[in-house]
Order: sequence, then C-alpha cells, then structure tokens
Amino acid sequence: MIVRPQPNWFRMLFVWRGSVLPSIIPQMLMMTAFSTLAVFTGGKIFGDKLPLNTSTFTLLGVALAIFLAFRNNASYDRFWEGRKIWGALLIAARALVSQAEQYAGRRHGADGLDRKLLARRVVMLAYALKHQLRKTGPDSDLARLLPPDVGLRLRRAHYLPVQLMHELRAMLALAHRDGELSDAHLWACDGQLNELNHCIGACERIASTPIPFPYGVLLHRTVYIYCLLLPFGLVDAIGYATPLISVFVSYTFLALEAIAGEIAEPFGEAANSLPLDAMCLEIERSVLEIVGEEIPEAAKCDKDYRLS
Repeated sequence: MIVRPQPNWFRMLFVWRGSVLPSIIPQMLMMTAFSTLAVFTGGKIFGDKLPLNTSTFTLLGVALAIFLAFRNNASYDRFWEGRKIWGALLIAARALVSQAEQYAGRRHGADGLDRKLLARRVVMLAYALKHQLRKTGPDSDLARLLPPDVGLRLRRAHYLPVQLMHELRAMLALAHRDGELSDAHLWACDGQLNELNHCIGACERIASTPIPFPYGVLLHRTVYIYCLLLPFGLVDAIGYATPLISVFVSYTFLALEAIAGEIAEPFGEAANSLPLDAMCLEIERSVLEIVGEEIPEAAKCDKDYRLS
C-alpha cells in the first residue's frame, strides 16, 4: 500500500513515486508512437483513410467509462472488504489475549494456562493467514514465534491458521476443565475464536473467488482498441495536437485498468495491495505488549512510500 503525505496541488501534478505511471510507461510509449504515426500518415493505414471522427469516440468513450467504473467499483469492494476483515482480525486477536490474561486464574506450575504461548499462537495465526493468502512459506515465523517442537509439528499442517485456532481452543478448554476459566469467561473467549475463524474463512472466500476472468479480458481488449484507434479519429480535427490528447486520454483509461487490476487482489504483493506484513506486525506488537513481552519496532514505509 502507498502511504505518503498529501502533496500540494502543484506537486501532485508531478508525483512519480507512489503513482501507477511507472507500470504503464511501455503502453504510453506505444500510444505516443501510434499517435505520431497517425499524424504523419494523415490518418491512413496501408494507404486507406480510416473513416473515423470524434463523434464515434465520444459515444464509445462514454460506454467505456461506465464499464471502467463498474470494474473499479468491483475491485475496490474486494479491497475494502479485505481491509475490514483484517481490522476485525486485529480486534479479535487483542480481545482474546486480553480476556485470557485477565479472566484465567493465576495458577502456578506446568498445568496452568501459558498466557505467553497463547499470545504467540494468536500472533502466529495472523502470520499463517498472511502466508496462506500470499502462498509463501511460514517456516521463519514459526521458528521465531513458537517453541521448536510446536513449530516442527505445525509445519506439516495444510491449513495452518485453522490448526492454530484449533489449538487455541484446546488451550482454553483445558484451562476451563482445570478451573482456571469459568463458563462465562470460556464463552467470552470462544466468541473471539469464532470471530477469528470467520476472518479466516472470509479471506479464503475473497482469495479463491476472483472477479470473473471474461470481465478483465473484455475490458482490456476494449481499452486498447479504443486507445489505438483514437489518434486516427482525432487527426483531422486537431492535427498536430493529436499525440498530446491521445496520450492523455490513454493514460486515464490505462491507469484506471492498472489500479483496478492491483486492488482486485487485495492480499497480493502489488504496490496497492493491502500491507499484510505491516498488519501482522501491528497485531504482534499489540498482543505481545498485553502479556508483557518485548515488542518489535513498528513498520515503516520504504523510499517509494510503500508499506508492504
């Protein structure tokens, strides 16, 4: 995710780092070449004049803008829902650890509820969900957060977040049987576990159900055909200004398509995807502080204002 201070109106015109422009530079160069070709050929292709005019592109542009708006709305809905789910995950993680810390009886000995281990399992659940969504390996986080024997056993799990939630429930159930948690307190903690389970399932639903592929194909083809034909429809009306106007219109359409493609996959690693690393780190910091453990430093943006 791009996180940077809001520049003033003049600097905003020339923003490079954090914009989508670097990713569409090849398309912009291609549009510049086609526009220049249209000017020098007088709007002809292979010697034949294309019978295009500005009214045709006005009608097509309105239809294309409506379709782009639909695609952007669908993509942003996925992005915003993913953000709300991870916000709910943060709330449930903090609440569960705080409840276990305050409600469980202060027993001493090996059979008492290990609050620090419970907190680390909650943190590991967040990291495990991130790794599952991004299809990366959780081994380094398992080794860092959990005891070696626990981490070695959990490496074999196919659905690591679910397995961690199951073990958290087992810890609380054992504490209840040993009299450390009352029925009411167990019910309160179990509610937070159910919320964590809901967050896991909701993330899996978004990740496994992308926007239907034909929508992307149709939009992609329509945008490129429109942008490539546009200079040949403008050359008779505006002459040498054709490259400038064509590239500007193409930038708008191509940039919108690029942004929609990035935010449609909110759990990915693109510049405008959700910063799952920073979110997991925030969960780790707040949860470990509750149980009195040392907390790591907060996440920071890189030189390109990107928070991963």
